[in-house]
Amino acid sequence: MTSPAYEPAHPVFCTIVPPYLLEHLAQSDNPAVAAAARRTLVADAANRTGRALSRSATPSAARPAGPARPRRTIHDAQGATALPGVTVREEGQEATGDATVNRAYAGLGATFDLLLKAFGRDSIDGAGLPLIATVHYDRNYGNAFWNGEQMVFGDGDDEIFLDFTLPVDVIGHELTHGFTQYTANLEYFSQSGALNESVSDVFGSLVKQYTRGQSADQADWLIGEGLFHPNVEGTALRSMKAPGTAYDDDVLGKDPQPGHMDDYVRTSRDNGGVHINSGIPNHAFYLAATELGGRAWERPGQIWYDVMTGGALTPETRFSEFAAATVAAAKARYGDGPEIQAVLKAWAAVGVPTD
Repeated sequence: MTSPAYEPAHPVFCTIVPPYLLEHLAQSDNPAVAAAARRTLVADAANRTGRALSRSATPSAARPAGPARPRRTIHDAQGATALPGVTVREEGQEATGDATVNRAYAGLGATFDLLLKAFGRDSIDGAGLPLIATVHYDRNYGNAFWNGEQMVFGDGDDEIFLDFTLPVDVIGHELTHGFTQYTANLEYFSQSGALNESVSDVFGSLVKQYTRGQSADQADWLIGEGLFHPNVEGTALRSMKAPGTAYDDDVLGKDPQPGHMDDYVRTSRDNGGVHINSGIPNHAFYLAATELGGRAWERPGQIWYDVMTGGALTPETRFSEFAAATVAAAKARYGDGPEIQAVLKAWAAVGVPTD
């Protein structure tokens, strides 16, 4: 399907670590943890304001003729905040001596490969958009983000967070915000914002599964596994398999994600709970994928991709509308087979109506 052309309704700034988690860390008794969290919150607020003041995106260079291929550029901020930073690796160049640079390069490529080989999509915009990333952003910066034009990775504080290029699904997650920006353009607030976050978790997990050659039952369904310092009592930022169980730590607190509409969190924080309530559609995808079995980027991933690119969504789409769209997409592609039944069963299990 051909994606409709969307003009973003709001400036884009999406982070992998939710602000409520950083706010909690900013109150820590550990001075190093608190200082790093406060520094990250200040940087995020500045970037969010910067996006609000600028609604224009840098136009991409024309796509070269020939087969689709990634066009990656990695920059090094060298501990500063000016973007994009110093160019350190471009498409086709050999690996550098910096593992962070090389992981970012590989992660951009893995996301490009999934989109192209699984869905026939040429980059996140469908038209060969160059993929740009900056590493070593700021000092002790505990986040990664998509700012509407490029990826940015912090090195973490080595107290709670490690290098943000370590989990490939973090890279896939943030680039998927770009995919959403160029397709359904889901508004980053309340249920549409939670869907925006969930779609990034879904495709971030698919990038990881694709690179590892894993089936749905072999996957861990964790987002950001390997990001926490070993001293943290937690496995990841989020769990699609069991929302609310990713971490339970004296410093971090407990994972607040619900997995059912009965526990939906109504809040004015976190853009209306976009990182919290994403656990509900996340769990629905996990249930559909494991019900169908096999490779999750195939049938369930194809259904979610069809929904995002099919033109049926609006920026204000709610859970029930998205769920209904997945049912329609399953029927359109697969008829009345096991695919539509798995999708119906998954949404019913998380309490989201599909009619």
